[in-house]
Amino acid sequence: MTATALPRTRGHARPSPRRPLGIVPTGVLVLGAIYTLFPVSWVVVAATKSKAELFSTSTFAPGTGLLSNLGDLFAYRDGVFWLWLLNTVLYAGGGAVLSTAVSTISGYTLAKYSFPGRGLIFNLLIGGILVPSVVLAIPQYLLFSKAGLADTYWSVLLPQILHPYSIYLARIYSQAAIPGSLLEAGRLDGAGEWRLFRRVALPLLTPGMVTIFLFQFVAIWNNFLLPFIMLGDDHKFPLTVGLYTLLAAGANQPSLYNLIITGTMLSLIPLIALFLTMQRYWRTDLSGGAVKS
Repeated sequence: MTATALPRTRGHARPSPRRPLGIVPTGVLVLGAIYTLFPVSWVVVAATKSKAELFSTSTFAPGTGLLSNLGDLFAYRDGVFWLWLLNTVLYAGGGAVLSTAVSTISGYTLAKYSFPGRGLIFNLLIGGILVPSVVLAIPQYLLFSKAGLADTYWSVLLPQILHPYSIYLARIYSQAAIPGSLLEAGRLDGAGEWRLFRRVALPLLTPGMVTIFLFQFVAIWNNFLLPFIMLGDDHKFPLTVGLYTLLAAGANQPSLYNLIITGTMLSLIPLIALFLTMQRYWRTDLSGGAVKS
């Protein structure tokens, strides 16, 4: 009695069955990307249209008025757009740097040191994450107004420095990235706490610091409510509030809509450039840490 031998392939593993369910997450991601990129693509295309083309041509048909829109935007009120852009860079850059420094030191301290009240402080930080920023805007304005700091650059910078969620991220990352045995070895070698933080902790915390910086920079760059409440002088406005004033004026002057759209497109460029630049350092830091560990 003979049995039919099944063909056997040597040197090649049998291909695994395809998983149709893997298409579902990919499809969801594609839909999410389309949903996210659709407004951005509309802004880029609309910025190329002239005043006559903006409301008369197809939505995604490029126009011929990009250069004239840029010229009109830069000439509007003697170039106030550039002042708004510089203010935004100051608020976002300075606030993100200071917030990253404060969050890193605070998170490292909460993660690696035991002291009375540490649990209470951490619980207060968690509670601060749950409080919407809109609830704090009016009390912050009253406090800064009483201190004589309302309508100043500090009224926008200072509230951004202490960010509970960034401190929480820094604490979690410090616990995971810095072994306690490494710090103990440094203490046995005679290193002080400040030197341990600078020479041992900071290099290991760099990827987490980049993450905190990116989150804070984008949050402050896009922040509208706080500067809108704190500032009255339009020469101190960031881009969000400055473009809003153009939008409000556009109700009576439809020709300003081109300037608003063009300014919105230009405000996206620094964020995209920052992400592309910082992502490269982010990947380098992560891969470097993996090799060292």
